[in-house]
Amino acid sequence: MRTLLICHGDDALNAIGLARWLASYSDLAGLVILDETKQRLWRRVRREIRRVGVLRFVDVLAFRLYYKLFLQKRDRQWEEDKLAELCATYGALTLATQTLRTHSPNSPAAEQFIRSLAPDVVIARCKTLLMESVFTIPQRGTFVMHPGICPEYRNAHGCFWALARNDLANVGMTLLRIDKGVDTGPVYGYYRSVHDETVDSHLVIQHKVVFDNLDGLREQLQAINEGRCRPLDTSGRESGEWGQPWLTAYLKWRSRARRRKAHADHTALSRCR
Repeated sequence: MRTLLICHGDDALNAIGLARWLASYSDLAGLVILDETKQRLWRRVRREIRRVGVLRFVDVLAFRLYYKLFLQKRDRQWEEDKLAELCATYGALTLATQTLRTHSPNSPAAEQFIRSLAPDVVIARCKTLLMESVFTIPQRGTFVMHPGICPEYRNAHGCFWALARNDLANVGMTLLRIDKGVDTGPVYGYYRSVHDETVDSHLVIQHKVVFDNLDGLREQLQAINEGRCRPLDTSGRESGEWGQPWLTAYLKWRSRARRRKAHADHTALSRCR
């Protein structure tokens, strides 16, 4: 299986860790490393404001500040530990894997690069929607490991919103093939992980649903490449498109999670008496 990975340059878990994992069982032909410009960031900001409004966007910014002050340091340590684990498990890339750095996966340079390598499967771990001329290049398709159960939790931060809505059964990741919509493509599997919602941040949970399931993902991608796997039927299910986390939603989620854990601890203690 000939593969190619698209990811962000400041995301070492994917640019290094996931790349090594892919190369361990496939012919990782190339990496498209994205160095985003400020213009692309501001486009996402404007899109989110249009989606939720100015007042709710203040809630988004409040969560960003809260995360930076109280959660970011611990999350970075978790990511460093997980990357070290991946590097100890999977060998370094060889010169056979070519690399392109660009500002967008839809740039002419990126499209030409991907076409020249002719991958069977592309894994897109990026924040940018791919153009049809790009995601249709690989023979078997371009796939995303979406942090959310689709179609209920499409677009951004599906794990966060499932937790915020107390929809614990739908905290997970979806392996799906990209089509013209936003996370509306054929679904090839759901993956979940063990986590502690009173301790793990939404980002750590999003990482866990991917990196705790690498063996299963490998088997599924190999089955897709060999034509042994059909998409799941998701017809008739609720479909929702979500966006950036809100501080108000986060605080309600964590408060509820702490109460749930305290009740479970109290129940367990009562049984031991």
